[in-house]
Amino acid sequence: MTGSGKNDHKEKTLNTDEQMAVEPIKKGIAAWPIRVKLLAVMMASITLLLVANIVMYTNVNRIIRHLDEIYSGNVQLNELEKSLDELQGAFTVYMNTRSTDTLQEYYEKEQLFSEYVDSLSGELTDNTLMVMERNIKMLSESYLQLIARTIDARRGRNVEKYSAYYEEAGRVYGYLSANISGLNKQRFTINTESYETLSKSLSYLERTGAIIFILVALLDMLLVLMMTRSMTDPLLALFTVANKVAEGHLDEAGTVPVLAMDEIGIVTVAFNQMVSSIPGYLERLRQSMEKEQALMEKELLMEAHLKDARLKYLQSQVDPHFLFNTLNAGSQLAFLEGAKKTQDYVQKVADFFRYTISIKKEDVSLEEEISMVDTYIYILNVRFSGDIHFEKNIEDPKLLHLMVPSMILQPIVENSVKYGIGDMGDKGRIELSVFEVDDDVCICIADNGEGMSSEKINSILSGSGAPIPDDSSSGEKGSGVGLNNVMQRLALYFDHKNRFEIISPGPGQGCEVVITIPGS
Repeated sequence: MTGSGKNDHKEKTLNTDEQMAVEPIKKGIAAWPIRVKLLAVMMASITLLLVANIVMYTNVNRIIRHLDEIYSGNVQLNELEKSLDELQGAFTVYMNTRSTDTLQEYYEKEQLFSEYVDSLSGELTDNTLMVMERNIKMLSESYLQLIARTIDARRGRNVEKYSAYYEEAGRVYGYLSANISGLNKQRFTINTESYETLSKSLSYLERTGAIIFILVALLDMLLVLMMTRSMTDPLLALFTVANKVAEGHLDEAGTVPVLAMDEIGIVTVAFNQMVSSIPGYLERLRQSMEKEQALMEKELLMEAHLKDARLKYLQSQVDPHFLFNTLNAGSQLAFLEGAKKTQDYVQKVADFFRYTISIKKEDVSLEEEISMVDTYIYILNVRFSGDIHFEKNIEDPKLLHLMVPSMILQPIVENSVKYGIGDMGDKGRIELSVFEVDDDVCICIADNGEGMSSEKINSILSGSGAPIPDDSSSGEKGSGVGLNNVMQRLALYFDHKNRFEIISPGPGQGCEVVITIPGS
């Protein structure tokens, strides 16, 4: 970065800090984390609703209990009056019939009425209603005694007492019934007034509760609105500036004011720092890309020259011993035989020499490579009296149009002859197969010769170039350069997307070289 760029970046950073300093940063509740603010608002809302519900529930329960108590006395008096009427009826029926069933019913009604009488208050008080209740209890007890005496007199056949008690019981029954009805009416009148008062209180409580709930709802809305604004306003400001930055208007973006140091405030500070550092970063990135582009162009140029040089160098490595031996064999054949075979042989040698030495193309068709192998096998069979049996298996003729680097099959076949079947005579066999596997094309060259040890295979595949022992039959010294040559050129040509495999079960079990290349 230039000196002016550094100064601009420093000035923008200072401007950002000054603007952040000008904006008043809120403290206290505004500086709380957003999670704490949300929890506080939620707890405040729940607390207000809970308090309002508790107050309403308590007051409503209190009024309901009072309403239940208002008419409990009337209900008790109604039950007492009903029980009295039933007792009087059972008493009258028994007096008329004197049967066992009517007597049993009388005792049941008498027991029920006695229980109601026992529940009445007998305390001495100045309260008029309580005095009337005490009188009713005393009259009820007198009534019970009279009807009991009447029944005893009736069962004892004492007609005079029976008649007197019966009449007295009837009068007491009338007084008792009248007193119960009077007390019930007075209580009903008083209770009605209390009920109206409590009903008005309940209505007032309902209105008050509605007002409280409305106020609580408004307060909750206000709290939520304040909380939402405290979160959305900074986010909206951040969104506005971020949108300008995304559109590339860095000069118009400016900075986002920081109102509170909560999570949004911290993100805003980081965003402001990022925006202020973008111009410097873009400048450094531009300079870096320019340097990287220059280096890449230089590297590509060097790699192209290097690849061309390596291909030409590797293609030029032809064994001079082979050329010498083949020419020597041609001269001997011309001496021993007629011109026809010599002409064919010399023509094949010329074709082979022309392909290996004079070829200028880096790639050829697979058909041309296989034709080169046919020529090479022909020359070898002339040299070794037809001892090499060569077979070809082409799965699909279309595969022969696949382009491959030149001179990749002949070195492999030569290696099979020299180190595989060279000492086997007419028992040696070489088979060349071309077939497809999925989307790839496999070229397989297999022999039934001496095979190869795993150590030697690993040495060749790793490119260590360990020397191959001299071939005593031909006098030629191998170095393993042929296979390494093929592997290197295949890797360069197919950008390392090929595979080169050497398979040998063991000594004396033959060897197989498999080249797998991408299909067209």
